[in-house]
Amino acid sequence: MSTAAHLLTADDLFRLPEDESRWCELVEGEIVHMSPPGFAHGIVSQNVSWLLLNYVQLHRLGLVVAAETGFIVSRNPDSVMAPDGAFVRQDRLDAIGIPHAYFPEAPALAFEVVSPNDRVSEVGRKMRRWLKGGVELAWVIDPTARTVTVYQALDDIHVLTEKDSLTGGGVLPGFECRVADLFAGL
Repeated sequence: MSTAAHLLTADDLFRLPEDESRWCELVEGEIVHMSPPGFAHGIVSQNVSWLLLNYVQLHRLGLVVAAETGFIVSRNPDSVMAPDGAFVRQDRLDAIGIPHAYFPEAPALAFEVVSPNDRVSEVGRKMRRWLKGGVELAWVIDPTARTVTVYQALDDIHVLTEKDSLTGGGVLPGFECRVADLFAGL
């Protein structure tokens, strides 16, 4: 881990060799390592990405990106976060283009799938960083509880169960799926 005396930038992180930067994020200039997710996590991530991708492509709304895609959510000190999946609006892509390095701002929507070893406190900190960084809509998907916690602001949080439907709100108008569909295959 870097020390406070030498905080890394997003550019520093991007230039690190893959064996040093794989499965990590940059939080206020410091590298935070993560373990590779488990198999159930991968199933749920793929289900969510597939549902989002089909909707976004059909309506030509922008791009859905997979896990490990870095987004710069703050500068000085830099924070680079990599959600399990994200949606970037077409107007932002038109303005910014497709960067070779990290996307220079937060996506409109980010989702995280909870792994069995994730601590509730860390997931909460991650959501605060996403929202502070500019994400308009974030989903925390819990395969064990079979719930989705929807964040639109720190004071606008809703928990959905398998009996509910998940919508894209103002970020993806018209998008809707059953929460139960996110857990297909488990």
